[in-house]
Amino acid sequence: MIVVIHYTAIGDSLTVGFGAMPGNGFVPVYRGLAEYKLQTFVASDNLGINGLTSLGLYDYVSRNATYQHSLREADLITISIGGNDMIRAARSSNGSNLDFHFKQALADCKINFSRIIKTIYDLKKNSNGVYLIRVVGLYNPFPQIEEASKYIQQYNHFVETYSKETFAVANIYNFFRGREKELLFIDRIHPNGRGYRLIAEQLVRLGLRPLI
Repeated sequence: MIVVIHYTAIGDSLTVGFGAMPGNGFVPVYRGLAEYKLQTFVASDNLGINGLTSLGLYDYVSRNATYQHSLREADLITISIGGNDMIRAARSSNGSNLDFHFKQALADCKINFSRIIKTIYDLKKNSNGVYLIRVVGLYNPFPQIEEASKYIQQYNHFVETYSKETFAVANIYNFFRGREKELLFIDRIHPNGRGYRLIAEQLVRLGLRPLI
């Protein structure tokens, strides 16, 4: 009997793969790498939405039947969220009061991320099998903005506090720092194909135990 691993990807435009050719976003690349490692078929359900904020993702996982069904069935879950909250903070500030805007965005992200994870755990509480949650940490698309760097790293550290055997974070911040021209799309916001492959590789390095 062929064992099928169900992979659900939720999040923003990084989950969508915006900025890369079709099939080169981190979700399809990670799916392929996971399939090779697991030596069994991995069926993926990409529920990414461009422009999604942490509040938006919480609304989907807490109210949307399609999301909830997919998450309940998933053996493997990836989450990319928080980047749009920080981007909005940078843009809404118009270059002034940056600290205030980023501090508020960070506070909102922490609350919403906690709610997202709690909701997923609630959806999975009757799950008979083992499942893994993998989170894509944030890189800084605004390396010239000191406040962005500070608060993005604080967000990454907060997300990592959830780490346990079945929950891990791909902290890609240092891999992108100083390599923005090489790893970002022409919009200088989203990864390009090379950037997405790096993300997928870091996710794989987190391991797939105890699925294997």
